[in-house]
Amino acid sequence: MVPEVSARQSREVAEQARETEWTRPSFAKGLYLGRVDLSLIHPYPRPPADEAARADQFLAELERFCHTMDGRLVEREAQVPDDYLKGMAELGVFGMKVPREYGGLGLSSSGYGRALMLLGSVHPTIGALVSAHQSIGVPEPVRLFGTEEQKRRFLPRCAAGAVTAFLLTEPDVGSDPARLAATATPVADGSSYVLDGVKLWTTNGVIAELVVVMAAVPPHAGGRGGITAFVVETDSPGITVENRNSFMGLKGIENGVTRFSAVQVPAENRLGEEGQGLKIALTTLNAGRLSIPALCAGAGKWCLKIGREWSLARVQWGQPVGRHEAVGSKLAFMAATAFALESVFDLSAELADAGTKDIRIEAALAKLWCSEMAWRISDDLVQIRGGRGYETADSLAARGERAVPAEQVLRDLRINRIFEGSSEIMRLLIAREAVDAHLSAAGDLASPDADLGAKAKAAVAASGFYAQWLPKLVAGKGTVPSSYGDFGPLATHLRFVERSSRRLARQTFYGMSRWQAGLEHRQAFLGRIVDIGAELYAMAASCVRAQMLHERGGAAGESAVGLADAFCRQARQRVKVLFDSLWDNTDASDRRLTDRLLDGDIRWLEAGVVDASEGTGPWIAEWEPGPSTRPNLARRYR
Repeated sequence: MVPEVSARQSREVAEQARETEWTRPSFAKGLYLGRVDLSLIHPYPRPPADEAARADQFLAELERFCHTMDGRLVEREAQVPDDYLKGMAELGVFGMKVPREYGGLGLSSSGYGRALMLLGSVHPTIGALVSAHQSIGVPEPVRLFGTEEQKRRFLPRCAAGAVTAFLLTEPDVGSDPARLAATATPVADGSSYVLDGVKLWTTNGVIAELVVVMAAVPPHAGGRGGITAFVVETDSPGITVENRNSFMGLKGIENGVTRFSAVQVPAENRLGEEGQGLKIALTTLNAGRLSIPALCAGAGKWCLKIGREWSLARVQWGQPVGRHEAVGSKLAFMAATAFALESVFDLSAELADAGTKDIRIEAALAKLWCSEMAWRISDDLVQIRGGRGYETADSLAARGERAVPAEQVLRDLRINRIFEGSSEIMRLLIAREAVDAHLSAAGDLASPDADLGAKAKAAVAASGFYAQWLPKLVAGKGTVPSSYGDFGPLATHLRFVERSSRRLARQTFYGMSRWQAGLEHRQAFLGRIVDIGAELYAMAASCVRAQMLHERGGAAGESAVGLADAFCRQARQRVKVLFDSLWDNTDASDRRLTDRLLDGDIRWLEAGVVDASEGTGPWIAEWEPGPSTRPNLARRYR
């Protein structure tokens, strides 16, 4: 469980990457600038046939193994049994994304995501464990930033089953990593660093053999210092797992508080250069973020299956409840959205594997949109099942009924809207990246540090950008293409995406004109801008995937177009509401009310209740540096 760095803190890293990253095209970035270039996502990108065959063979073996695991046991004991972990290690689960030359399976992002769907359907904790290890743990940053020696030293161990974790969050540091208190002080001869600090919410930290730790290196004679990444052996002296945290969901998650007290870390375990930690963290999160959409897509498919079967089995007023419109409308939403969830994941994963596009915005949109929509699907499933949806699987089984863990899935999915970037932080990050041309122009013109000459240059640059961009946008020219005739009944939805993209860009421009540099602080407005783009991306992904399945034929091809059509019709209604609320909203009065609330003017409203948490401790615990006074709760499964 890791935070997303704030938009402000990510800016420096984004600036460093822009010269190389933005030279690669991005379909999603174009959506926010009024440019719908469907050629970037259609024809549908597919992996080479040999890679797909290898993935299919592994997935078949994994599915057989998944049938031997008991998710209710994980839920009941709040722990993934050691023999499950050993079995997954023998199958190669812990090395799915590790290149084959380093002992892994070398699966594509798509194949890896489909494996997560299977694992998460057994119990979401299992999917989270594998994701935390594979997507953001040691394998990913070492693969992306490690030296050849580091890759040969660490990746085979990871692939063989050495569980790993990514340690960034601290008790008083969430989305602002520049305030990291953990330090890595270089020794005089430069051979090692001394690591001190406390890390919170260390998913897999309780059972990890290797961890990536972010710590601040003080400036010194031999280097510039700054936030730096290190691979650390968890059996090193001075490391203590002080607490195993418990949550409303993911009952078996091995998430804890890890203390580092004078831990010696060899210099050869440093990833990249000193000061590159934020870049490594951001890039790792960008690359690994697609695990959340995969898990959400799997959950959506599971909820749909349960909802359909229950809606046929449960009879009220002479017919199955699914035939009643009140329930049927929820089923229609679940089916259409489940198709879109898988489409968004699948397209984003294939774009990531192709490696020819900049998919930072696509991955972030996929994470944001999928986590929000999967939560809505699971909530509808609980509502459809009524009291049985609220009852636990073990209680249902004790009464002789089918043990459906609907309430558990609702609890488990809730975390996806928080970790690897909360929805609020994701909207700010996407807004910063997607409308960067506007924000940069406004920021340069309003910068208090810039002299008149710099501001004049900024004004010329901004006027040049808008002189080329705005006339085309208003006229609707320069978009590719505009007919979509090959898409049959889905063409109307792609034309809606194109029109809405231009409208979205115009509304963003109007917002920039109105608030200028203050646009960055209009977070509710920017959040709606981001959400509109997310819906448009989901519509485009659903249409191109449906077209691909239709061309293939078969059962899926026959119904895919209908599913995409239904989803797009539903999404269009949400887009309309979002557009209307850009300028017709309660943002101003909400801000005034919030100020009064935080100033203490409305405390009287809180009278008449009992707060049992008072006196139980501070809001944020004080974790002093130094040796631990608590027993070490770390455990090993092998």
